Amino acid sequence: MTKQKTNNGNAANLGFEAELFKAADKLRGNMEPSDYKHVALGLIFLKYISDAFEARHTELLAEDPQAAEDKDEYLADNVFWVPKEGRWSHLKANAKRPEIGTLIDDAMRAIERDNESLKGVLPKDYARPALNKVMLGELIDLISGIAMNEGGDKSKDVLGRVYEYFLSQFAGAEGKRGGEFYTPQSVVRVLVEMLEPYQGRVYDPCCGSGGMFVQSEKFVLEHGGRIGDIAIYGQESNYTTWRLAKMNLAVRGIDSDIRWNNEGSFHKDELRDLRFDHILANPPFNISDWGGDRLREDPRWQFGVPPVGNANYAWLQHIHWHLAPFGTAGVVLANGSMSSNQSGEGEIRKAMVEADAVDCMVALPGQLFYSTQIPACLWFLARDKSNGTRGKETLRDRRGEVLFIDARNMGTLVDRTRRELSDADIQKIADTYHAWRGEQEAGEYTDIPGFCKSATLEEIRKHGHVLTPGRYVGAEVAEDDGEPFEEKMQRLSAQWREQQQQAARLDALIEANLRVIGYGA
Repeated sequence: MTKQKTNNGNAANLGFEAELFKAADKLRGNMEPSDYKHVALGLIFLKYISDAFEARHTELLAEDPQAAEDKDEYLADNVFWVPKEGRWSHLKANAKRPEIGTLIDDAMRAIERDNESLKGVLPKDYARPALNKVMLGELIDLISGIAMNEGGDKSKDVLGRVYEYFLSQFAGAEGKRGGEFYTPQSVVRVLVEMLEPYQGRVYDPCCGSGGMFVQSEKFVLEHGGRIGDIAIYGQESNYTTWRLAKMNLAVRGIDSDIRWNNEGSFHKDELRDLRFDHILANPPFNISDWGGDRLREDPRWQFGVPPVGNANYAWLQHIHWHLAPFGTAGVVLANGSMSSNQSGEGEIRKAMVEADAVDCMVALPGQLFYSTQIPACLWFLARDKSNGTRGKETLRDRRGEVLFIDARNMGTLVDRTRRELSDADIQKIADTYHAWRGEQEAGEYTDIPGFCKSATLEEIRKHGHVLTPGRYVGAEVAEDDGEPFEEKMQRLSAQWREQQQQAARLDALIEANLRVIGYGA
């Protein structure tokens, strides 16, 4: 496969991933994307763990042939043990046989049997009669070409990129349902670039397919850190989505503690006693059936009891509750959360602002999400704004201030229905926040009319604790064209009078023509 690379504005080098997805999508036929997603992603995962195993197997054979068959040798290097019936070479050799579906299922079961952390994670329904076995064989042939001549970390990186790209494309194909498991990469990158999770515990209480964690690990590596500088924790209530997350992180070689429970983070908080340095989350917007009536006395509601009919402020308070002493959080929510006064939400928001829990608000452009056209915003929360930290650096005292950023005019359309934030957009938003927080290398912060404003608590009180950035940043300064006001007014008035005269001439001409054909006034 030729690796042609083009930049999509989100630092993802596309080309062969896009071509691969097109080819794989053709094989789908009439199968629903929501079903086919598990078929394709399961095989990509199988290829990844098999490649990683074979690479380590070859190394061990050269060192000590006996050690090459010792399962513990692989587990010690964070490589999954793959028994013979689970190896990609075995499936590839049998790809054209009618029982290939059964062979794939057997491979998945064998891998789960020998790797405790993968138990219950891998898809095992390839033998079902409705699944076209010719398509399966062709898909195996197609996936066999991924990272075929790459070794070690390069192979892992290529397969990780392919997995991530396929996730995004399936989310687009599924539309609203796709948004349940995937947050667009440009939105995740805004959160990660602003929060800068260099080290410590990173948590997502509704982690979907794990995109927040993948981007956090990328951030650490791009800034000279090591995988392992951050510890990954998450919860997910949807079992199939949890499986996608486990595979997504395993393809990246990322260790994690991701819990599945069908009761969700509110009702069965598996990590209740843990506190986190960075929390990134994209909860479902405006969810009404979250079971709030059973949690009226919960200690997490430090700023007020959230309404039964909307979970937005339950998510914000659950997340704030889990912050470590200097922890920060970035949360994606519907725009209504910034201004709603229904069912006591305004009072909760007021309490959060007055307690200095809110650090920054970002209004996002529309059409960023696969799942909804509802405009969204980002809430940034901080446990301690007086003496927060960024790595070893101490941030400035920001008590009594909130930064507002209006990014609604940013981004470019990538198709008729969806917009993406570019690298430059993301950098501008993140740099503004970093400068405002007082980071040493970020330069001086200044308000920019129409884009950003550092508002005091007194200003926020005057707006009734509404946190919509547009109320604070004001209008963008119009560019001075150099024409003096008096001259401009004379030119425009003369132009208007001339247009009035032309309109009168046209009216007279139309009236004359109407009289000629017998319809005069």
